[in-house]
Amino acid sequence: MALFAADGERVADRGASEPPGPAAAVELRNLLSEVAAPAAVGHRIVHSGPRLTGHTVIDARVRALLADVADLAPLHVTPALRMVDAARELLPDVPHVACFDTVFHKDLPAPARTYAVPERWRAEYGLRRYGFHGLSYAWALQRTAQALGRPVGDLQVVLAHLGGGCSACAVRNGRSVDTTMGLTPLEGLVMSRRSGSLDPGALLWLQRQHGLSTDELDDTLHRHSGLLGLSGTSGDTRDLVRARAEGDDAAELALSTFTLSCRRGIASMAASLDRLDALVFTGEIGEDQPEVREEICSALTALGVQGGLHVPELEDLMREGLRRIDRAGSGVPVLVVATGETQQIAAETRRVLGIADGTR
Repeated sequence: MALFAADGERVADRGASEPPGPAAAVELRNLLSEVAAPAAVGHRIVHSGPRLTGHTVIDARVRALLADVADLAPLHVTPALRMVDAARELLPDVPHVACFDTVFHKDLPAPARTYAVPERWRAEYGLRRYGFHGLSYAWALQRTAQALGRPVGDLQVVLAHLGGGCSACAVRNGRSVDTTMGLTPLEGLVMSRRSGSLDPGALLWLQRQHGLSTDELDDTLHRHSGLLGLSGTSGDTRDLVRARAEGDDAAELALSTFTLSCRRGIASMAASLDRLDALVFTGEIGEDQPEVREEICSALTALGVQGGLHVPELEDLMREGLRRIDRAGSGVPVLVVATGETQQIAAETRRVLGIADGTR
């Protein structure tokens, strides 16, 4: 939770390591008791579903549509709706705006959003790629344009959001044209606790041959896989870098599998571009794990990306918001952008409501 002034200054914030639970309303009430009443509330909603294609004011109809798509992103939408309901109850007289991670990808070209399945599955069931982390990508793209001194509409870049959830995105002339996540935020890169992409035949095999239920698969793939599943100890790259240095083979395998997955994702995104103007890292791992950035970039020489990256002080990065970290003249520019999802939510909320935006 964060409160922003009209000029974009962050006035107050509260953070938690776990998704919103029953105490969310109490936490929000405590924050509101300490700050000036907000003029509006913006909510990050990961999945818009098929019927909402833009950031929008939350009314009864929108709230019902969000409940309908909660199963497509159960780790995200269900707890987010708890906060929506708590905030609307505590602040009934101000507008509430749903800001979707999917909106950044709403104009994906047909080949990029289409799964190779029968037309009935696509038309009747709505099976398609949506893409996520859009609020993070929108913020990072604007910062990248500023850093390179070029208009957004002239850039072709690959953005990599690496955090608890991980994805990569190809942006051509200001528009998302490809991304690694799909119908749900489970597809794509290896993540902290999520598996990322698997052979769909493997899931059928686990069901048929080993009797795993849908609930078991859901829980394991969302909560017990990824870096945690590989290492057996942690889904946090900081822990794994330390463990690897102490000779932990499982940590080594987890990090090697993760960085290979990232390189595959970045390279596949570059295949949707004519050129690569920059590679941009954001997200908690992207901004705060130099070992991971180095291992990814040093093995992407085929794309013109080089290793030997500078390591900015995290405090400086957080204060300045971005840093270019490639060595001058060494190849494709590599940038780190401090995660700005909350700032982007504030900007999108103002935009939806026609409120002057002082954050840009």
